[in-house]
Amino acid sequence: MKIAVGSDHAGYEMKKFVLSWLERHGYDFEDMGPYSEESVDYPDYARKVAESVAHAKFDQGILMCGTGIGVSIAANKVPGVRAALACSPEFAALARQHNNANVLCFSARFNDFETAGRILESWFGSEFEGGRHQRRVDKIEPCC
Repeated sequence: MKIAVGSDHAGYEMKKFVLSWLERHGYDFEDMGPYSEESVDYPDYARKVAESVAHAKFDQGILMCGTGIGVSIAANKVPGVRAALACSPEFAALARQHNNANVLCFSARFNDFETAGRILESWFGSEFEGGRHQRRVDKIEPCC
């Protein structure tokens, strides 16, 4: 599984934690920026990660910003992306199980590293359940 990872400047330190976590757990990943805490615009990095997932260059994406809200809104503008804002490990699991989310978004300011690790464990430990959920996911896909 290949993972695309990005953030904005507010998520930079959390992104470094996420990259370390992915490495420790044996995931193949790419850091899509930014590469410092210098101020940047979150939509640029959200689009970069989301498009790489939508075009199947990566299997999943992970995005962080101050709240996680901005990157989730921006990523969801890319057709084929189902970005989920996970406020807890339970949200992360349900996003995968029920929504077949392919981009995980979370807050760098309102989560500590321990919670972020639990969110990642939950995300990667869950799979889409299909069944009645597939019908609902099909209704999310772009119509045109």
